[in-house]
Parts: sequence; C-alpha cells; structure tokens
Amino acid sequence: MSLLDFINRKKKDDTPMTAPMLPKDVYKQESLDLVDTIAPTALQIGSRELQLSEKFVRSFYTISYPRFLSDGWFSPVINLDKVLDVSIFIHPIDTEQALRGFQKKVAEVQSQINERESKGLVRDPLLDTAYQDLESLRDNLQQAQEKLFEVGLYLALYGDSKEEIEKTEGDIRGILDAKLVYTKPALFQQEQGFRSCLPLGKDELQVNSKLNSSPLSSLFPFVSFDLTSDRGILYGINRHNSSLILFDRFSLENYNSVVFAKSGSGKSYATKLEILRSLMFGIDVIVIDPEHEYDQLTEATGGRSFRISLSSEHHINPFDLPPVKEDEDPRDILRSNIINLVGLFRIMLGGLTPEEDAIIDRAISETYSLKDITGEADFTGAESPLLSDFEQVLSGMEGSESLVERLSKYTRGTWAGFLNQPTNIDIKQQFVVFSVRDMEDELKPVAMYIITHYIWNAIRHNLKKRLLIIDEAWWMMKSEDTASFLYSLAKRGRKYYLGVCTITQDVEDFLKSPYGRPILTNSSLQLLLKQSPTTIDVLQKTFNLTDEEKYLLLEAGVGEGLFFAGLKHVAIKIVASYTEDQIITSDPSQLLAIKQEKNRLADQ
Repeated sequence: MSLLDFINRKKKDDTPMTAPMLPKDVYKQESLDLVDTIAPTALQIGSRELQLSEKFVRSFYTISYPRFLSDGWFSPVINLDKVLDVSIFIHPIDTEQALRGFQKKVAEVQSQINERESKGLVRDPLLDTAYQDLESLRDNLQQAQEKLFEVGLYLALYGDSKEEIEKTEGDIRGILDAKLVYTKPALFQQEQGFRSCLPLGKDELQVNSKLNSSPLSSLFPFVSFDLTSDRGILYGINRHNSSLILFDRFSLENYNSVVFAKSGSGKSYATKLEILRSLMFGIDVIVIDPEHEYDQLTEATGGRSFRISLSSEHHINPFDLPPVKEDEDPRDILRSNIINLVGLFRIMLGGLTPEEDAIIDRAISETYSLKDITGEADFTGAESPLLSDFEQVLSGMEGSESLVERLSKYTRGTWAGFLNQPTNIDIKQQFVVFSVRDMEDELKPVAMYIITHYIWNAIRHNLKKRLLIIDEAWWMMKSEDTASFLYSLAKRGRKYYLGVCTITQDVEDFLKSPYGRPILTNSSLQLLLKQSPTTIDVLQKTFNLTDEEKYLLLEAGVGEGLFFAGLKHVAIKIVASYTEDQIITSDPSQLLAIKQEKNRLADQ
C-alpha cells in the first residue's frame, strides 16, 4: 500500500503487518505518484514502535504539567541533536462553558475545605493552593485576560535501532521530568501517534490537558538559536539545531576575526578550512605561519610559500616604500614609514631612550635622503636603502656609539643575512604563506613585524578582498610596538578590504596586552574552541559567558566551541568533507599515512 493509503486508512483489524504495494502492481496502474516514491518499502506496527523500512519510530505524549511553566522550558528538547517530530494540537474551549465548569469545581474545593474545618482537621495546603489558583484563573477568564484550551503535545522519535530510540527517549524524558512535565509512550497506539505527528493536522490520540493562555504561550515560539546570513562560506554546524552557520565576513561592519583555543583543539584546522573555502570565492589569502602547518594546503591550492629565516634565500628589506597613489601625499607615506621603522629598531635594539629615539628618527630620514627619497617628490620606483646604509649614516652621528654597536649584529654579525638584503619576493598570488618556523625565537617578533609591514604596504597599492591570517599572534603581542602595529592593521584594514584573523593559544597574555582587548573589540567574528581551566575564567568574564557555556568550552571536543558574530553566538562544530580533511589535516598520524600513500604511488 502507498504511504497516503496508510495515512488515510482506518484501522479495521489488529493485523500487525501491512505489506506495501508490489512494484508490478504499481506498474500495472501505469502511474507512480510522489507518495509512491517516498513511501517506505516495508511497514511494521508494534505495540511500542513502528518500523519504517530500516528506521524505527516511537511516539509518546504528555500527560501532566507543573503549576508554573517558565518561558523556553521546551527549548532543550527542540534543540536536542536528535531526529524527532513535534506536534502541538490546540483546541479552544468556550469561555462561558469553562466558567460554568469552574464554578462547580470551586464549589467542590470550597466544600472540602469547609468539611475539614468542621472536623477540626489541619489545613491542607494543596486544597488552599488549588482554591486560590481556581479563583485567580476564573477572574482572568471572566475579565477576558485569559482563554482556556485543550492542548495535546506529541513527539515522535526516529532511530536506526530500538536501543537508539530507548536512549533518545530516556534523554528527553529526563529533560522533561526535571521540569515536572511527565510523558508516556503511546502503547498500542503507535499508528495513531505517528499519524498525529505528521503534518496533517489530525489529532488521532486525543490525549489533551487543559492549559490557559500564559502556560500555553511558553511553548511558542520554538526558541532555537540561529546564526547565519544569506551568503558566505560555511564555518560549521550549529550544535543547537544542526543548522548551517554561513557568513560572509566582508558583509559585516569590519572584516576581522579572532580565534582563541588551547593547543590541539582544532584552531588551525578551522582556519585552514576557512582559507580553502575563501579561495573558492576568489579572496586572496596571506598567512604568517609559525609552524609550517600550511605547506600541504599551499601545495594543494597552487599557492606560494616563503620561508623566512637567517639562512633563507627569501628577503624583505624593511626600508622599502610603497608606491604613491594619486590621492596620497608622498610626505605622509614617508613619515608613516619612518615611524614604523623607529618601532622596528625599538624591537631590534631592545628598547630606546628618548635621546636614542630622536637619533634613530633623524638617521632614517638622512638615509632616505642619500637615495634622493624625500617627501617633496614622488619616490615610486626609487631604489630603497639597506640596513648597512642606515648603519653608515648612524655611525657619523654624535651619541650613536651604543646604537651602532647593538645594530652591528644585524649588519655584520650572525643575523646579517636576515635584514641587510634587497627584497626579492612578491605576493602576486592568490594564496601566499610566510613561514617563520626556522627563525630563532628571539627574532620571531622582528620577523613578524617586518612581514606584516611589507604586507600592509603591498595591499594598500591594490584594492581587493584579502584575508590576513596571523597564527600564534601572541608572538606579536609580546612587544608593545608589534602589538600596536597589529591593532592598527585591525583598525585600518577595512578601508583596504582587508580582514585580519588573529589566532592564539596564549589567551591570557593576549588579553593582558593593552592592545589585546581593542583588537578583540574591532573583530566582528570570534571563535572560541576548547579551553584550559587556567584561562576559562578570563574568557568567561571577557565574553560574558554563562556557566553552561563555560563548561561547554572546557568539555568540548576537537573542532567544537562557540562562534560569535556581533552580539549573537551559538555552539559550533567544525565539519569538513573527506577531500578537505585530507588537504588541511594537521594530525601527525594522518599526515604520515598520506605521505606513505604518496611514496607508494610514486614507487609504482
């Protein structure tokens, strides 16, 4: 029989098994309707559940409610990560008829109270409460402030096995029992229960409870956390209701994001997934990679990787200047670059006194002048000075002996190959990665500062959607100058279509920086994954998390956490397809297996 026949049929016997129409019978009729297509291949009706093909369905209904129902009491069931149908049938009761019934009921309760008093029995609080509730409801009905309804609340659970159904039923009944809402399975009425839960508007169970308007309204609307936009990339699955979290960061008030997570919680995995999906939308992506984690992704997408280290063949000259655009003043460009260079030397030389700061500022200006670079004319295309040129100018200044001595290790010492070279790279690729893993820890803040400054100069020349990923950003937060520059990128990037994604596992140090919270404030998107107990209290205070959200972050699995967009946030699970997972995984066991498979194919 077809599904429609099953829905509409009236039960004439107690036959437990209903056979579907055979395919040959369908073809004899020379018609195949939609209901024939979606009908189950087999249907079995039992006392406690139905079996539809390979799926099991169990229906149950509510039988009683507590004295008070708070708003959203049904939300935990609606947002449960299970497959279920919910039907609510509301049958209005005529107010005049209800008032006559109330008059009789009030008289009965009053009679019982009077009888107990005449016998000298102790006052019964239950009778007193019932009398007060009845009188209050009767007054509200009389004044048209409330209406009375017969309400049936039915649920149908789906699962692949009876054991799964039992577990899901136990979870739901546990949630409802805790709220004093009691349910029962529809024993020997599973067929009627299933049809009552289909979107047909037929209440075949007729198991109703009387509810007035106020408690009935607590069922509506189905409070469900939803956070998505009409376009964008898929960030993950909403753990509340399994909906998709889709966002286009370039449609928000700013394009920045922050990712906070402990090591091994999936922060790099989530970021690489966003990169891969962003590339498909034509967005340019630039990454500062501290651990060579993006090599496989770079290779798979045809990107370009630059390894920055003391022995690297790739160099960036910090004295490089960006081309001057038509609407820009060369003096402003030069002045801004000199200020950034002073900040760089402050990091390189371990801090500067006010006198040394002034000497450095003057020496930089004179170094540019030697190459005929001044603010009086367009210097686009001019040859930039090197660090050794700067050292030569500095050595001729009074009071610069200490500065020259400290600078010598960058021009003639072991670190000379890093900075004292002309720039020989470009970022005219859709995907570019700067790897600083092989750079000495002492020089990593310097390297990251120079790279971000070079990127900033490059993106200002050509307006295009770009995403800058700064992994392990706490390296830049260690110095006030690098932290300040990172903040300026986050604040000014919107004008140049740049989104800055800041990733860190050292949350406490990041937020302790005077620029940590401003960077967070200037980020429309935030992703919190699994956290350690030592940092969770700081995050709870910063993001105003509830205790439930706090424990969610403590107990989250890999790729699970909270996703914030503006003032809204939801629980998220990062999901990737098989192909995406093979490209972006950082799991050593998976990487080793992939490498072995490549070697095996190469040998063949």
